[in-house]
Amino acid sequence: MEPVITSRQNQMIKQTSKLLRKKERDIQHSFLIQGWHMLEEAKKANCLKKVFLLEGLTFDTDVQLHYCTQEVLNKLSSQNSDAQIIGVCDYPTITNQSKRILAMDCIQDPGNMGTLIRTAHSFGFNQILCSWDCVDIYNPKVIQSTQGAIFHVQINSCDLKEELSLLKERGMVCYATNLDSSSISLSQVQPTTPYVVVVGNEGNGIRKEVIDCCDTSIIIEMEDFESLNVGVAGGIAMYTLKQREKRM
Repeated sequence: MEPVITSRQNQMIKQTSKLLRKKERDIQHSFLIQGWHMLEEAKKANCLKKVFLLEGLTFDTDVQLHYCTQEVLNKLSSQNSDAQIIGVCDYPTITNQSKRILAMDCIQDPGNMGTLIRTAHSFGFNQILCSWDCVDIYNPKVIQSTQGAIFHVQINSCDLKEELSLLKERGMVCYATNLDSSSISLSQVQPTTPYVVVVGNEGNGIRKEVIDCCDTSIIIEMEDFESLNVGVAGGIAMYTLKQREKRM
């Protein structure tokens, strides 16, 4: 076993801690994860590069373990509580040809982004498109909120209008979740795969130019409130559409 790292000024620790910043993540094409469950998911996906572990603990992996004091390990953490295990992962290179796609337009809250990724994977939407101005996919709060789904879905940042146009040319129907009187009630839609569900910004919804790229605007029926959190709305839309798919 290699010596325990006891200094926060250790060169490897200093270099790794830079991954807490988006610019450095993009340079190294790597990101940090924290917690036992997250590292198990990363291990299954063969994404782990390094593991930093609190001295005295163990983790079953073929990747080399770097044991650290609590103070050193916390230097790599984005959370307030004491860390026990932190991993460095490569950006996943996943290629899924899904018959259901989730598209996000300008999602800004990391928790919402992570929840949508996790929910999409749960409901079989294993391709995800993000407009360029969405929150960083590898933001630590996004990663934590996915609960490991980040390692199992294909996620691409893109020009959303351009990508939706290409998908429509390939025969995919695009549904925009849109609080508008002209929108069709979600309960009335019976989709045929393949299709795309588009969700929008927390405050402003989907931009008009993106809505214009879609085939149909849909609305979730509500009784006593004007809108839902985008993570909740996206989950309801994905689940309902999957349940209502036409059986071919």
